[in-house]
Amino acid sequence: MRSARFTRNTLSLALALLSANLACAAVGDLELYVDSTTKQIFAEPGPNRVKMGTFRPVTEAAAPAATSSAISASAAGSGVPVVDLSALETKVKQQDEKIASLAATQNKSGWTNNIQMRGYAQLRYNEMVGGDRGINLWTDRSVGDQDSLGDSDKNLVIRRARVVIEGSLGSRASFKIEPDFSTTVSGSLNVVQIREAFGEINLTDDKVNRVRVGATKVPFGFQELMSSSAWMTFDSSDAFESAVKDERDTGAFYFYTPKDIQARFSEIAAAGLKHTGNYGLFAVGAYNGEGLNKAEKNDGMHWVARATYPWKFSNGQFFEASVQAYTGEFVPTTGAYRAAGDVSKTPIIPNANLWGYRDRRVGVSAVWFPQPFGVQAEWNWGKSPQLDLASNTITDGNVDGGYLQAMYMIATSHGSLVPFIRWQSYSGGNKLETNAPYNEVNDTELGLKWLLAKEVEFTTEYHHMNRNNLVTGNRAGRIDYQHFNADALRFQVQFNY
Repeated sequence: MRSARFTRNTLSLALALLSANLACAAVGDLELYVDSTTKQIFAEPGPNRVKMGTFRPVTEAAAPAATSSAISASAAGSGVPVVDLSALETKVKQQDEKIASLAATQNKSGWTNNIQMRGYAQLRYNEMVGGDRGINLWTDRSVGDQDSLGDSDKNLVIRRARVVIEGSLGSRASFKIEPDFSTTVSGSLNVVQIREAFGEINLTDDKVNRVRVGATKVPFGFQELMSSSAWMTFDSSDAFESAVKDERDTGAFYFYTPKDIQARFSEIAAAGLKHTGNYGLFAVGAYNGEGLNKAEKNDGMHWVARATYPWKFSNGQFFEASVQAYTGEFVPTTGAYRAAGDVSKTPIIPNANLWGYRDRRVGVSAVWFPQPFGVQAEWNWGKSPQLDLASNTITDGNVDGGYLQAMYMIATSHGSLVPFIRWQSYSGGNKLETNAPYNEVNDTELGLKWLLAKEVEFTTEYHHMNRNNLVTGNRAGRIDYQHFNADALRFQVQFNY
């Protein structure tokens, strides 16, 4: 019984479809197919094409009422849907106009569509575990104890909280602004200061020749040009940090980077290796010389030049070597300090040096990137102002120092682990501190960086400090600029956003 009903139903359906097709054929109906992958519509079958149905075209010319009625009746009788193709064309045209209007609106907004924001924040904790008390570390003044100047035992501190705003102004210009929300000024924490604010002009569309003007990093040293978020150690080395305070100054710089070197820099970064970014195969520039966010004290400029080259060996290992130099006249800041005999003194600046001291250095850098073992080494030599305690006079002094750092990258299922060790040495004046005090450094740092994810990193290190205390203003009974030995455990969590 069921078989008979099925046969009758099937026969009825077949007859209905046959009648419909015959009726459609009489008025030029269309069978349309859609490509299941590209979603394009076709008028004939083919691979990947699924039949949509049979449709009846309507001409743009108005059909006679009788004809229209006949068509409608025929369509109604056949059960075939009627599609007005001219109406569809109108809708498509309207959508095209709307898309064009949106595109024009976006183009009018210009460079604002090309702004990017990123940044990072560092939270630190330092614990003194041995050695002399009442010490200060000039590169991170939160290192110390309750006997240190400025009550340096601050436990948890926000070391850096930076936001980078950068964007393209077209094919020939770009900009970058980087404020830091955690600068320490006159004992006040978390003060906002500019770290970078510059514009860059591409002299050629391929960015081989560029000019940068504003507050930016001075091309002297390798680690100095890296973001501090990429350093293995907590602080820059004394030998190079004493050359350019905060690694930055206000000036104008020219960078020459051939396209193959641009590609090599990008390849190093894409491999997940810490790098400086594009500061040119060759760079030259002029800058104030007094340091970032400092007023210029003479009418002379500092001049700097740097050349670097990145190699890639057949086994995929990257290596980069650089040479750099700068020269200028520097005017140090003077102030009272506590000298031997528990007396207060202020250094003498000879008349010949009222407008500056010789300030010039040459340095070399070499980096064997950690793949997985790596070595980073830098050294510089030169002249810089220096306090002579015996005569209480700031004189021209020699500077000599650098560092050697080794690291090993271990990939795990929970991120990368990078154990590292750094030894650093320096002897000479520190022009950037009040009175340009003499500093003798022989430090060792042993640590581990855990790159848990691209958004978060943990670093811990043991830091043995063998150096001079450069921070001025000791209490009565304690002499400034004394040498000390001390040990600290240091911890840091960094968020990248």
